[in-house]
Amino acid sequence: MNKKIIFTGLIFILLSLSISGCMEYFNLNDESTTYESHPTSIRYKISYGYFINCSGTGNYKILYDCDKPDEYITSKISSLKLLYNNYYDQKTLFNNEIISWNISENVENDYKLGITANIDTESYMVTDLNGNNAATIDEIQNNYPDIYNQYTEKQSVDNLVYIDPYNTEIKLIAENVLNQINSNNSFLAAKELFIWLKQNTEYTIHLTGDGSVQPASQTIKPNCRKGDCDDLSFLYISLCRSINIPARFIRGFLVDEDNGDVNAVAHAWVEVFVGNNIGDKGWIPVECAGIATGEDKIKTEVNQNFGVERAGHLRLFTDEGSDESLNISISGPLVQYAGTVITMSPFVNIDNYIIIEEKELFIDENENRIYKAV
Repeated sequence: MNKKIIFTGLIFILLSLSISGCMEYFNLNDESTTYESHPTSIRYKISYGYFINCSGTGNYKILYDCDKPDEYITSKISSLKLLYNNYYDQKTLFNNEIISWNISENVENDYKLGITANIDTESYMVTDLNGNNAATIDEIQNNYPDIYNQYTEKQSVDNLVYIDPYNTEIKLIAENVLNQINSNNSFLAAKELFIWLKQNTEYTIHLTGDGSVQPASQTIKPNCRKGDCDDLSFLYISLCRSINIPARFIRGFLVDEDNGDVNAVAHAWVEVFVGNNIGDKGWIPVECAGIATGEDKIKTEVNQNFGVERAGHLRLFTDEGSDESLNISISGPLVQYAGTVITMSPFVNIDNYIIIEEKELFIDENENRIYKAV
């Protein structure tokens, strides 16, 4: 029996999800499923960065590292230009291309620091949800030692551990999930950890409104179990790493169109390493801040967000597993001043948004996924 389900977007509104403690193996598909058509190939122009106003009398220094858009498997970047052409340098930080402004002045001025570029991109997904050909966790450790060592440790910023695979509760939950699926397949284990995350956590904005990032040890607490895209991503990375599955943090934008209005918001997601050239040289994308409703919401989450990177995802920075890399990933501009009044505000604008193609996501009874033309 073929069932039609409305396509669900990513979550950027506060929505309560029911929480279940169930950790038994989840049989995702007992029939084929087709989701409503959605954009799978888009084109747009993006401009992003910071407005910085310097007024009053005194010396000031502005340091701002702006990430260049990253070309993923199915994306192309063109016509990239800088919005301010003085006091800058191009450099590579942790394999990410950066435009770095270093401004030292003592005059009043308004700065618009950032980048504009044209983006052509398509949705990407791993078509097989069964984990065929994925490496086992032991094979990753033995055959990919550099990746294993780089992406299975804890990460801290200013002595606060954000990614914590050694947290007792996180490790216990992940080991229980691994034991219950009775498989050492890295893809299946990562998928089951994703199911646990969706059953037991809730997306929410930070109530303090200060934009602070929450460490995994806080998110995992039974009286918490909620957070935004950064928080849920840090928890999921910690769960994967705690059973020796390499995972890393991705930061960028999510571009979305709703009734003619196109917006881009700062966003974060995850990549998990399953080896054997699946995905991008063994790395597969995982969207931890998705939303699904209805009776089959967990299955919908897996079908649409595990091993899937939608056309609206624009990558800016891929974490390299070190404390220094994570610090850069979650930091904004740095200013130093004496006497001068400085105000800063981020901006992101989308122009010339075009949907090139829309398709339906189809999952057959054997858990194989394809995009079908409408």
